[in-house]
Amino acid sequence: MPQDRSPRSSSRAPGLQGLLPVVTTLLVTLGSLPAASPAAGQGAADEPALETPASENAKPRIDAQASFRFIGAVPQGGLRDNISLGGGLQGFIGGWLGQGPLMLGLDVAFLGYGSTTDEVPFSSTVGPRVPVEVSTSNNVLETHLSARLQRRRGRFRPYAEGLVGFKYLFTQTRIGDDGFGDDFGDDFGDEVASSTNYDDFALSAGAGAGVDVRVFQREKPAKTVQAVSLRLGVQYLLGTEAEYLAEGELTDENGNGRLDEDELDVRRSWTTFLQPQVGVTLRLGGTD
Repeated sequence: MPQDRSPRSSSRAPGLQGLLPVVTTLLVTLGSLPAASPAAGQGAADEPALETPASENAKPRIDAQASFRFIGAVPQGGLRDNISLGGGLQGFIGGWLGQGPLMLGLDVAFLGYGSTTDEVPFSSTVGPRVPVEVSTSNNVLETHLSARLQRRRGRFRPYAEGLVGFKYLFTQTRIGDDGFGDDFGDDFGDEVASSTNYDDFALSAGAGAGVDVRVFQREKPAKTVQAVSLRLGVQYLLGTEAEYLAEGELTDENGNGRLDEDELDVRRSWTTFLQPQVGVTLRLGGTD
């Protein structure tokens, strides 16, 4: 584990001044772009329209989409000096406002930037007769509100978005059963205990862009999934300063049975990631 630690600040509260101009610019840009009516014929020949039913008694149609993506996490700036490349999973759910191209949604991602696994005795009394696996993982949970511009129909649907939210950085250690047990697979993966070794929050904001390329569409309108698209995109998410642990083993160096603060490789920097993405988008529609 690296012993050179970056200087730590006495305050762990992130600042807002660096992010406010970025967020404001993004929202103003989104709001100033002209609204394009889906009735203008974009992709009308390719995809069935999702107009509101003529009957006044009919329930309103869902006009939304969801996406699931694999993401990479490329640290930027000072963060790049402290951690390596990471990756994880991301999900999005959102719906269009009115008849224009503006969509609001929730974007949630879970990514990791390092992990270690060791096999150790269950206790000093039992010794090596009952080994367990001790796994330590370095993780980031990202939650953002998204304002996105994207047309509703068409085979190729590019988009641009602005995001604002937070990042939760945490290092967690889990103790799990080692081996398959007497019956094959009965006890494999059982968790004995877990603990969060260090955590911190950072405010986050940024922008993203990409394209949905339709690969499947129902011939007749359905109540749930109308179409499936391949999603390719990228996000650049600025993050305020936070403290986190560098990748590596956690060691009780002084042998007192606990991890003291001076035994943790704590780093501090801005928490900015460049995140390439690939996944699928589900175009939702039909009567609720």
